[in-house]
Amino acid sequence: GVKQLIVGVNKMDSSEPPYSEARYEEIKKEVSSYIKKIGYNPAAVAFVPISGWHGDNMLEPSSNMPWFKGWKVERKDGNAEGKTLIEALDAILPPSRPTDKPLRLPLQDVYKIGGIGTVPVGRVETGILKPGMVVVFAPANITTEVKSVE
Repeated sequence: GVKQLIVGVNKMDSSEPPYSEARYEEIKKEVSSYIKKIGYNPAAVAFVPISGWHGDNMLEPSSNMPWFKGWKVERKDGNAEGKTLIEALDAILPPSRPTDKPLRLPLQDVYKIGGIGTVPVGRVETGILKPGMVVVFAPANITTEVKSVE
């Protein structure tokens, strides 16, 4: 499932009055209550008021919202804070790859290249894949040796 969440409160330029702190706080309160019901901790969610149309708080802090002091997330892997949507995106922690689990590699495509052979293409989701390993492709139950990994 989705472990980390960012809430971009968009169209702040269209609120009444434009860039309204009261409207942002109202939306933040409503969304916080909803995400709490579905199992998220609002303290671990970055809320960022933005205007995609004008670029407010997207890449740089906006002068149109001087009341916004920034977002802050509290999580057991370490806290993060910032003022913009790009900073919130950069603060997302990459998921760890479970290398201790059995190999799982969903195939995206298979190329037949003359002089090289059959080249299955996919991404290793769990486990480890190394040259020399013998693997079995399900459901066809085809066994082969891994020649190289790129």
